[in-house]
Amino acid sequence: MYCLTNELFFPPVETSSPEGILAFGGDLSSERLLLAYQNGIFPWFNSDEPIIWWSPDPRMVLFLDELKISKSMRNILNRNVFKVTFNQDFSAVIRNCQKSNRTGQDGTWISDQMIGAYEKLHELGKAKSVEVWKEEELVGGLYGVDLGHVFCGESMFSKVPNASKIAFISLVNKLKSNQYQLLDCQVYNEHLESLGCREIDRDEFMAIIKSKKIN
Repeated sequence: MYCLTNELFFPPVETSSPEGILAFGGDLSSERLLLAYQNGIFPWFNSDEPIIWWSPDPRMVLFLDELKISKSMRNILNRNVFKVTFNQDFSAVIRNCQKSNRTGQDGTWISDQMIGAYEKLHELGKAKSVEVWKEEELVGGLYGVDLGHVFCGESMFSKVPNASKIAFISLVNKLKSNQYQLLDCQVYNEHLESLGCREIDRDEFMAIIKSKKIN
């Protein structure tokens, strides 16, 4: 496993461990975070650990045309119970993700350090959010990093049933309308699979990431 220094550098993703760990150390500067995402790498670590950088193989993704919307979800969407906005309250979304309980996890990996780093990315227009409102209350949402042709999802939350699904579906529809190629979901879980996400080889994922120049 590679130990990062102050140099703005990542080793090739092919050198990742079988679990997907590529490197540790470095910092969460905007420059390093953008370099990471542009190379199929993301940070994921607990607050009492050094920064750990990942590039798993296989990779969980959604090809946008493969989105699955259940009949019950279509009924909810048609009823217009929720209002959806984009980039209206990034800080509230990431802080709600921090407070969300995760099955099988003790605490959260979204530390205050992580929040500050992604808020800076948001100020640069690179980290974006989806907000779901019900009667003027923020009840769900998600955030991630926007590469211009691939959106790298990071985390989502829901205070009421289906709110995070509404955020996810709304994001996918927006990405499709803007001709994005892929939604990166990082690692497998059953909830993502139920929405149409699937695992692909890292080589295939990297080819898509590198297929368009990042501004």
